[in-house]
Amino acid sequence: MDENKELTRGERLRKDLAYERKNGYDRVEPEELEAVEAYCTGYKQFLDAGKTERECVDRAVALAQGAGFRAYERGMELKPGDKIYKVNRGKALMLAVLGQEKLDQGVCIGAAHIDSPRLDLKQNPLYESDELGFFKTHYYGGIRKYQWVTIPLELHGVIVLKSGQSIRVSVGNGEGDPLFTIDDLLPHLATDQSKKPLHEAIPGESLNILIGSRPLRNDEGKDRVKIAILELLNRKYGMTEEDFISAELCAVPAFSARDVGFDRSLIGAYGHDDRVCAYASLAALLQVQNPRRTAICMLADKEEIGSEGVSGMQSAAFDAFLADLCASQNVPLRACYEKSFCLSADVTAAYDPNFAEVYEKRNSAFVNYGMGMCKYTGSRGKSGASDASAEVVAYARRVLDAAGVIWQMAELGKVDQGGGGTVAAFMARRNIDTLDAGVPVLSMHSPFETVGKLDCYMTFKGMKAMYEA
Repeated sequence: MDENKELTRGERLRKDLAYERKNGYDRVEPEELEAVEAYCTGYKQFLDAGKTERECVDRAVALAQGAGFRAYERGMELKPGDKIYKVNRGKALMLAVLGQEKLDQGVCIGAAHIDSPRLDLKQNPLYESDELGFFKTHYYGGIRKYQWVTIPLELHGVIVLKSGQSIRVSVGNGEGDPLFTIDDLLPHLATDQSKKPLHEAIPGESLNILIGSRPLRNDEGKDRVKIAILELLNRKYGMTEEDFISAELCAVPAFSARDVGFDRSLIGAYGHDDRVCAYASLAALLQVQNPRRTAICMLADKEEIGSEGVSGMQSAAFDAFLADLCASQNVPLRACYEKSFCLSADVTAAYDPNFAEVYEKRNSAFVNYGMGMCKYTGSRGKSGASDASAEVVAYARRVLDAAGVIWQMAELGKVDQGGGGTVAAFMARRNIDTLDAGVPVLSMHSPFETVGKLDCYMTFKGMKAMYEA
């Protein structure tokens, strides 16, 4: 349309009053696309280095130390601009950049989780059946079990011997490493299985990982394959079968983060939920210098199973960390919380036209439309949601628009189709104004999820804007 042409009344009203979402690639400045690619390169490296929450913490600490952060110790002297971090039991991480204002003016928090759905080994996992060796598993988080059979798997985790010695395990992601898998029926024999509903076709107890088949030579005893595997494990890790009892081992998809599509506009990987938002929260904080209010990044564990446990968002670890900071300024923790703001940085469901029947299109997040803000999550009647106030949403709009962040509002599917939760409810429970925001994801909770690069970058840009507001 000719910009000099006088608009009709209807055109003017539509332009001034109506709300219309636009694809981010129609809005982003061309020179910013280089920043998108550079950011996503770092994100893919973070994903490949962090297949578990422990590994994510290790990678995040290394990045933080490179950016000038130092380990926090209770009682240490702090001043504005100081950068600190505290690890919670190796599985969660809190980082802070001290602000110019006292903590009685509140803090700005980016809270994300670094655990993802996976297959945990049971406490007594190793067994042999008909001269094949297997690990028994117990799935962690919400998975669709049929997606986890016949794919390559890696083994990650930690073994803690009775002596207390901790041994890291990572098999499958190194050069020349073996992989693991879970068997499924061949179609020729799957007549009965094929008649079952998807959620029943692969029972949880059948998710047994194939780990070997070579029997111990020159031996007439039982379980020769199992004994041969134990011998290999003993040589490599110094463990016996009893040491599985005090181990945390899990199987994760053996997929590296890769560009998807001819135009390379997407990233496919395991663990986007919620490491895509965790990395955005972390990377943004690493760039923050002397903020007005103290900026905090919280990388929590256990969100996929309700944020329980000592490393989850419901534990007192976060409260203890912030209480220590408040004590250094003689500020009551409750006074800090009531003036604080939190972005619960978690993914949302991206609209998928292949399954349009479960989405409400007007209120769904779309790939390439930017960071998705969710006023509420929960299920059906908003159960389990914090349901951010109008004032909180308006504040986020002001900050994001002022920073040139491309964003959209999002909802997790049709009202009665299901739903999901985040850590938002647990931050709100602390009397902290909280809003959900994050990256839209296709195939969420699958072994290979997909996100848009532009949305990843805009979530990082949005987190940075909030920290610096």
